Amino acid sequence: MNCHEAGTWVEAYADRQLGALRRYAMQGHLRGCAACAAKHQGVLTLRAQLREEAPYFRMPPELHARRRARFAVSRAPSPMRAAPQRDRWLWLGGGALAGCTATILTWLVSAAVIDWRVNQDIATEAVAIHTRAVLSERLIQVASSDQHTVKPWLSAHLDYSPPVQDLATEGFTLTGGRLDTLREQRVATLVYRHRQHVIDVFVEPESARALSGPRSMRGFNVATARGSGMDWLAVSDIAPDVLNAFVQRLAEPRSSAPIPPE
Repeated sequence: MNCHEAGTWVEAYADRQLGALRRYAMQGHLRGCAACAAKHQGVLTLRAQLREEAPYFRMPPELHARRRARFAVSRAPSPMRAAPQRDRWLWLGGGALAGCTATILTWLVSAAVIDWRVNQDIATEAVAIHTRAVLSERLIQVASSDQHTVKPWLSAHLDYSPPVQDLATEGFTLTGGRLDTLREQRVATLVYRHRQHVIDVFVEPESARALSGPRSMRGFNVATARGSGMDWLAVSDIAPDVLNAFVQRLAEPRSSAPIPPE
């Protein structure tokens, strides 16, 4: 089994859904491939994190009571007579309505959980990238405070052109940029400094997914924004309100709202 095949089956292997032969091949491959073993461990870590942090939706008491009442009625003995045609249509209509309601509720809950998981995954991945970049000193590939230097360099290496601003007059100095891989897609990363803090801003074309609000994880704050045809995600250890105002300012350059002092 090669890495491409292992990457296809790693999630099914983590969920114990592979047959004996393929499971044996995966075990042998993971013992000899550190990259695939790390990917497998990441799947296990994410599954454990979802079990601990994913929202749990309880059934409202009134809906639970209605279900119990409907179940009791359905089990009650009925007189031996032919149901009138009108009663039959009422029964069919009620069942169809209940089925539609359950389907819609399931879809809404599933959509909320999927959006939460996608955003959680992206934030976790962005924090990991930021940490590795700082610790490995691979923070910048194009070093410049000139937006007219950073923007063309990034555009030449991507299939889109990210907006680039220097907000040095407001205390946020552009120091350069680099390329990263987020959700298996190459994205532009703008690097800023605010006093002694490093800020990574991941910029990619606007998507259809819902953006999450500010959050904190592993000692870092994460903020998102949408504007100028792009999705923006910033990671830093500065105060959450400062980071959120900063990324909103990047997404909406014409905004005159001041960034609060740290």
